[in-house]
Amino acid sequence: MLSVAIMDAAGALEWDAYVDRHPDASAYHRWAWGEVIRRAFGHSTPYLAARRGGALCGVLPLCVIDSRLFGHYAVSLPFFNYGGVLADDPEAEAALLDHAVALARREGASHLELRMTRPVAGWPDKTGKVGLYLALPDDPDALWNGFKPKLRSQIRRPEKAGMTTRVGGAGLLDDFYRVFSRNMRDLGTPVYARKLFATILEQVPESRIAVVDHGGRAVGAGFLVGYRGRLEIPWASTIRDFNHLSPNMLLYWTVLKWACENGYREFDFGRSTEGQGTYRFKCQWGALPRPFHWCYWLADGGDLPEINPDNPRYRLPILVWKRLPLCVAERIGPAIVRNLP
Repeated sequence: MLSVAIMDAAGALEWDAYVDRHPDASAYHRWAWGEVIRRAFGHSTPYLAARRGGALCGVLPLCVIDSRLFGHYAVSLPFFNYGGVLADDPEAEAALLDHAVALARREGASHLELRMTRPVAGWPDKTGKVGLYLALPDDPDALWNGFKPKLRSQIRRPEKAGMTTRVGGAGLLDDFYRVFSRNMRDLGTPVYARKLFATILEQVPESRIAVVDHGGRAVGAGFLVGYRGRLEIPWASTIRDFNHLSPNMLLYWTVLKWACENGYREFDFGRSTEGQGTYRFKCQWGALPRPFHWCYWLADGGDLPEINPDNPRYRLPILVWKRLPLCVAERIGPAIVRNLP
């Protein structure tokens, strides 16, 4: 008999064991990332588990967000590129989806969003974004030799300008956050609290930070998450005043080299819209696209939600945000962005 219930913390090890053996799992399906969301943002995280004969046969991590600005909705999972349902078979998947929809109805949610890499039958989806992935060799020299001369020249440019790099853990958090918060302000985007990244380093201690230095200060930084042979850079930033020296090129080369040296077999450049600038930047390294399917249940059957910077309704707030003093953006940004999925 199949049953679905909300898993509590006592089942964390069982949950992770299931996730780790499922072929479609991402790092963010693991229990620790729900703990990150709870501790850093304070959101409710009902993690649904399906059982058959007492054994787990599927999981669906959820987060419920209730915001005066952005509405009441559920996501699997917000703040990250991946989430959605993992199941042994269609019956278990259907049971988890039915339970998730029932939960969303009880919560009064306007919609439920699943961040999948495949479609869900009967659910409308968005497919405007792709992930970009680069297969990695054992030897970073082999990767370097495969780059076009123009790319190698772009990487050498910041090195010739005296830029250096570091890769480490929590000791680099302050440098990362100084670069990240300033870049987010310059982009017109509310910044996550430093607490988010400190919590990730606490809950997922194998996470790493890469930093590019110039003249004794950090001018570029990236946050790295690894899982099952794939290394991802979900957050990367540079300081605009130094972009003419291409610190981003040295940052990504440093991360790719480190990934090869530490046994990773694939690098995840993150999401992009095909044809846009970030897409072209990632493709020049040899990355290849794979589709994302962000799938939706809609309470009123209306239009798909557009809670993103491309929505014209946010154009003016973005312009205003870019003009805020950094100290103000860092103070009020976290209260806003905690409700932006």
